[in-house]
Formats: sequence, structure tokens, C-alpha cells
Amino acid sequence: MRANETSHYQTLSLGSDPALRRRHMVVNEQIQGNLRFGLLLEILDLVAEATALKYVNRFFPQARVVTAAIDDIFIRHVADVNRDLSFQARINHVGRSSIVVGIRVEQPGEPANHIASCHFTMVARSWKDGQEFSVSLPPLEYLDENELRRARKAVTGREEHRKEQELVSEPPSREEFTMISTLHQAQEEAGFTGLKAGKLMADAWERMYPEQENVPQKIFGGYLIRRAYELSSICSELVIPNRAIMAAVNRINFFHPVRLGDKLHYTSRIVYTSGSFICVEANIERISRDRSSKALSNSCLFTFVNVDNDLNHLKVPPIYPATYAEDNRYLTAHRSFKALIEHHAII
Repeated sequence: MRANETSHYQTLSLGSDPALRRRHMVVNEQIQGNLRFGLLLEILDLVAEATALKYVNRFFPQARVVTAAIDDIFIRHVADVNRDLSFQARINHVGRSSIVVGIRVEQPGEPANHIASCHFTMVARSWKDGQEFSVSLPPLEYLDENELRRARKAVTGREEHRKEQELVSEPPSREEFTMISTLHQAQEEAGFTGLKAGKLMADAWERMYPEQENVPQKIFGGYLIRRAYELSSICSELVIPNRAIMAAVNRINFFHPVRLGDKLHYTSRIVYTSGSFICVEANIERISRDRSSKALSNSCLFTFVNVDNDLNHLKVPPIYPATYAEDNRYLTAHRSFKALIEHHAII
């Protein structure tokens, strides 16, 4: 099967459906960038699932797909909540049991508005005698340069993430050590009034019920990341003096499935600031209903930008890590942010 035969299209009719448009508004006012990004994350996850599932079910009719990771959602232009949104998805690469789905989000018309592009990594799973297992998928065929380019980009993205994860455990460079030391020294000065990283956090608890179920006995991943994003957006306001809008999703990882009855602990922390940008780390910990087990379900890193009413960037104050854990989170976000700006040239 060729890659260009896996295309999937979906439209969100914001322009013609007032009730749908109202649900996707941040506030009931005519302001720029008034689209709820958390709901957009939910839709993206559903589009990725539908795209991957059509391919998987050609070979394994009973199999399902689950989200493993979301790579680098970079917001190119803010969305107009009064115009339809179109989602154009295609499978770019198939591994042994994984599927990389590329999605382009646009607002058609004159002028066309390219909102964002992203990649979802999905994993095909099946069940037999109550046991869950991965299924082995046939590869895609790539018959033109565009298909090969997308496949190479998907593989390169995975390799870049692997290198980033290895970099996390690397000791700081001389430049990074100086940066952290300067932040520590500032806190020792008399009359210090800076924002301490340890105080810049928010958390929430929630129980999982059948209404959030997707795959049997498992909770819809799109719902989880929407909730993590919404808490992170609120958390960002501890630093942002004006208005926070989404600039990028650096990475979202799915580690352990969340099941019916689980209790979830959402934690968001402001871990890094630079110029007008703020990086917020969000983690979701699941605790089983009988409280016999707990595990990290998701980790997310969101980048927000501080703007005025006309979406002009405004600077935010620096934050100051003080402990080893805060230093590590600051440095990890710093490296991720550098990779983001180098890749997209956002500054």
C-alpha cells in the first residue's frame, strides 16, 4: 500500500455551526487567537487514530491503535475561531508495530491560513485470551520523492528525540554551568525579589469514569493531554503578566495507559523562561483504584508566549531554580527550547 493512499481528511465546521464555534472559544469575545487549543489536541489525537486505524484494520480487523507520542506541534499562525478548520492526515512511516501519522491543520479560503503541522506516533495492539500484544505491520511503499521525504522526516524526528533524551543525562556544558550558577548567585544577593521556580506550580486531581473511555477499559489519551494543557495554561499565568497563547508542544509522551477508576494527579511547573517564552512541564501520575499501584502516565512540555491584544510579543521575567531537580528541569527545557528555535527559527 502506498503512503498517498492512507490520506484522511476531516473538517471542523466552526464557520457554519454557532454552537460548535462557541464550544471552541476561549472567551465569548471577538479577540485574536480565541480557539481552545486543548480541544484542538483532542481532535488531533482522534484524527491520528482514525488515520492509523484504517491502515491497521486492513490487515488486523480486530486490532486497535493507541498513541505513543506527539512530536513538536509548532503553531505557525493563530486560528480564527470564525472559520472552518481542516485536518489533512497521512501515514508517513510504518515500523514493526508503530505508525507515524503526519497532520497538517489549515483554514481554507482566501487567504488560506496554515495553523500547524505535527506528527503522532501510534502503536497497533490486539488482544487474545485476555492478553494484549503488539501486531507486526507490513511496510508502506514509497514510490515518489515526496513520500520518501516524509518517511525520512519521520525517521529523523524519532532519531532526534532519542538524541534529545540522551542529552538530558549529559552534564552541563561550560556555558550552561555559567547560566545556572548566575541564577543561583542572584538569589544570594540582598533584597532578591525574583520568581523562584519552586513556587511556580499548580496541580489537580481527577477520577476516571466511563465517559472518558476509548479503547476498552482505557481512557482516551486526547482527553488526558487536554487536561494537562489546560492546567499548564493556568500555571503559566503565575509568570505571564499579559496573555499566554500556545507557541509549541515540544513533546508529549505516553508511558502507561490510564484505566477506568484510576485517580490522576496532574502537576504543572514553570521550568524555564526566555524573552517572551515560557516552558511549562506537565506530568500525569495514575493511581489505581485499589491504590496498589501508581505510575507516570504522561509527560508533556509546552511552550507558551506572552502577547498583548494585538499578539505582539512581550517579555516575561526570568525564573530562578534553586535545587538539583529544578536545575535539571530548567536545563532540559533550555535545551529543548534551543532545538525548537533552531528548527523553526522562531526568534
